[in-house]
Amino acid sequence: MPNDPRSHLAGDVLAVVSQSGPTVSFFDAATDRILDTLEVTAQPHELCFDPTQRLLWCTTAYRSGYYNAHDGHRTELTAIDADTRRIVEVIDLSPEHGPHGLALDTARRRLYVSVEASTDRPGGVVVIDTATRRPIGRIDTDAPGPHWFAITPDGRTGFATNKEAPFVSVVDLDRGVLTAKVEVPGSEGLAVSPDGTLAYVAAPYLGFAGKPDSTPGIRVIDARSATVVATLPTENAVLPVHLTATGKLLAGEIRSVPDPTSPLGSQAPGRLTVFSADTHRQLGSVEIGLFPLTITSSPDGRLAYVSSVVSSTVDIIDLDILTPVSRLTLPKLAEPGAHGLAYLPRPA
Repeated sequence: MPNDPRSHLAGDVLAVVSQSGPTVSFFDAATDRILDTLEVTAQPHELCFDPTQRLLWCTTAYRSGYYNAHDGHRTELTAIDADTRRIVEVIDLSPEHGPHGLALDTARRRLYVSVEASTDRPGGVVVIDTATRRPIGRIDTDAPGPHWFAITPDGRTGFATNKEAPFVSVVDLDRGVLTAKVEVPGSEGLAVSPDGTLAYVAAPYLGFAGKPDSTPGIRVIDARSATVVATLPTENAVLPVHLTATGKLLAGEIRSVPDPTSPLGSQAPGRLTVFSADTHRQLGSVEIGLFPLTITSSPDGRLAYVSSVVSSTVDIIDLDILTPVSRLTLPKLAEPGAHGLAYLPRPA
């Protein structure tokens, strides 16, 4: 179809984690056809694609379960060949444990992995040399359980969000030190502007609801002053945040009510809410799956991909008209299900 927003994506692949699978599934981005499913160490969480080496990185945070409800931490980081879809190596990061967030600096050949703690240190970020696939450093974030991590495009500054601490950690990646703490009430997903001047942080963490400054939304942080300069309000708590190539800021809203039979509560369909990163104006929203956890987009910024862990689905949304295009369903052997995402453009 000439108006199909995916007609030009032939050869591109979407990789999706099934946390309880435990698998990484590979889908044809143009047709939704399943290409392959790779079994990985339980339980995979997030993905990051290195286009220079055609490697897909996957973190494994817990033996089973999820944040604050698991049967022990894991320590593995897995390197996957994106084209053969086979495991290249499993790197043991111990004594660091609970690896989760991933950020890549292709120019400096560095991969940054947030870890919940070490045996004798609080949470931090492990620095991996992507050529040797070995740790070459560690940066403390001075908070328990940093979860997501993002860097500025010049590779000099990093931001770690902290579920349990009332601040976002700012680190100098050249010197490997913590430089600032930005007051934010229990933070979740984040994204950094293309010029590196702003960071967009989802807050508060669900556990901070009802506390001071707990209005749900996205805090906008000025990177130079390390202060919150604006808040983009949302109706519900936000977990994942993503910035597209066309300047649209995407937020995954969770709609849940307490349920004594489920640690995740009783879920209603979530919402993908879209803002203009330039004007901060809300552009609209669309219904998605249950409990959205990760968002990515196509390189042209036209399509959004939103994984929802409770429904174990990935919603594909046309961002030009805010309309669903398709929905992928992943295997879910137990709660939770779909999690990390990575878009893999076809080889040049």
